[in-house]
Amino acid sequence: MFGSTTNNLVFNGIGASAGIAVGKAYLLEREDSQVIEKRFLEPEEIGPEINRFREAAQKAGEHLREIIREIPDEYKDQSYILDAHMMILKDRLFHDGTIEEIKKRSINAEQALKIITDKATANFKKMPDPYFQERRADIIHVSNLILKNLLGTSHSPVSNIDKRVIIVAHDLSPVDTTQIQLEKVKALITEVGSPTSHTGIIARSLEIPAVLGLENATESIKTGDLIIVDGSTGVVIIDPDKETLAKYYKRKERLEAFQAQITRTSHLPAETTDGHRIAITANITVLEEIVSVIDHGGEGIGLYRTEFLYLSQSTLPSEEDLFDNYKDLAELMGERKVTIRTLDIGGDKFASSIQWADEMNPALGVRGIRFCLQSPKIFRAQLRAILRAARFGNIRIMFPMISQVEEVVQAKQMLDKAAESLDKEGIPFKRDIQIGAMIEVPSAVFMADILAGEVDFFSLGTNDLIQYSFAIDRVNKHVADLYQPLHPTVLRMIHHVVEAGRTAGIPVALCGEMGGDAINLPVLLGLELDSISMNPVSIPAIKEAIRRLSFEDSKILAQKAMKECCATDVRDLVFETCGKSFEMATFFQSNGA
Repeated sequence: MFGSTTNNLVFNGIGASAGIAVGKAYLLEREDSQVIEKRFLEPEEIGPEINRFREAAQKAGEHLREIIREIPDEYKDQSYILDAHMMILKDRLFHDGTIEEIKKRSINAEQALKIITDKATANFKKMPDPYFQERRADIIHVSNLILKNLLGTSHSPVSNIDKRVIIVAHDLSPVDTTQIQLEKVKALITEVGSPTSHTGIIARSLEIPAVLGLENATESIKTGDLIIVDGSTGVVIIDPDKETLAKYYKRKERLEAFQAQITRTSHLPAETTDGHRIAITANITVLEEIVSVIDHGGEGIGLYRTEFLYLSQSTLPSEEDLFDNYKDLAELMGERKVTIRTLDIGGDKFASSIQWADEMNPALGVRGIRFCLQSPKIFRAQLRAILRAARFGNIRIMFPMISQVEEVVQAKQMLDKAAESLDKEGIPFKRDIQIGAMIEVPSAVFMADILAGEVDFFSLGTNDLIQYSFAIDRVNKHVADLYQPLHPTVLRMIHHVVEAGRTAGIPVALCGEMGGDAINLPVLLGLELDSISMNPVSIPAIKEAIRRLSFEDSKILAQKAMKECCATDVRDLVFETCGKSFEMATFFQSNGA
């Protein structure tokens, strides 16, 4: 969307990587615009067509391997994205499925590949979770690599850029982004994507400003246009006047000075002005994010989402696959605490390797711990892998979507059986492992005092807790305004769980997105949580904000906030009370960090 202000043309997209850039645009032409014609084959043409597809897929694999071998050092941390593309390329459903379509329908390879690509992306498209929605793009990018070989078109010209520019594109594939010469790129703008897309992830890891999801950008921006990119607010300005340029240059200088400051201190503890410390940890999905965790001062992993291994391939991961993954996680984190959440699948996340029953409302159906308890073989393999990996680091286990005490009891019984089976087989493992419950539905909140007697820690999953408390779909734009983390209802529930934990002598963490927004921090601090977990890149600003706050004042603020009637009143109270003590941190956080 866009509009004009004075002589400036202003676009509003999604701020995916914080920072401000001013420079000339460089427009990349779309490479997926080829028209794929459907051609029916004679029987004798089917064999040669299959061979043509196999050769094209083989060339795509060779191209990816070459890219991986030659990937620049600054992109090494993100090479896992290309590894995932290699997995898709080798996937039997993807590769063999295309061949089967050629045989079954007697059609050309290009059309067969399109059919399989559409099928493969259909499940991901249905998922409300933005991270898993973005995995559709990975399948499309792999498909395009093969398609280019089938059509005889060239690969990306990104590496040919030889001057300092702001790249404007419909989308950027991982191959595109790893071909970029970092010193030549000031910022990224794409028409599709989100903070969880590969472009968003890479932009943040390289600290390049990025605005994504900017509709019609390639039609409205021309190569050579002078533009301002504000990756903090998601604003792009074409042909800015002198006054606007001066304002943004000043803002850029201020933001960069703040970023430099918080980066220098990100490895220091998060300690308030009156000496209270709170642990700041990270939420991650893949191992490659560990570098970002450590670089940004994370004190541990507060949430390791284990779904990716199940969702990124067409077959279930074996116990050995899981063990290798968790062992690497433990060893990379060393003595730092690592919380592995068991499989939280169902609801908005579905694996093609699992047979799913149709449900009228998946969010209220078989998901999280419910799925695990109903799928003992799958759950047992994961539990065994976690117990085995626990020998190599400071691992603890957390059960998701707990709605009643019986679920924790049953899950612990299954953990005991997994340990017994390992013991009988003589496989080394660690049995003395902490067990936690994820509190993300109201019933768990109100039974927290009883649940506390069954576990060693609580972790509040505020994303779902808010959704279920207000009976809203958090990704439905028609009710998005009702998703209010600072609503007194939410604060009272957090307070109740913290009190139950304190009475039982167990720590309480928060791992929802709420923890990564500095505006929520004074109240969360005052609710006396033991730790807060968030996206790794949010950690420096959150730590900086904590160092500007008083713990005692925050406790008073939290008590007042819980007595308010709505989220707007709480937000006003936070600004009135804390004012400029954390002004820059909230600016940095709320604008896309």
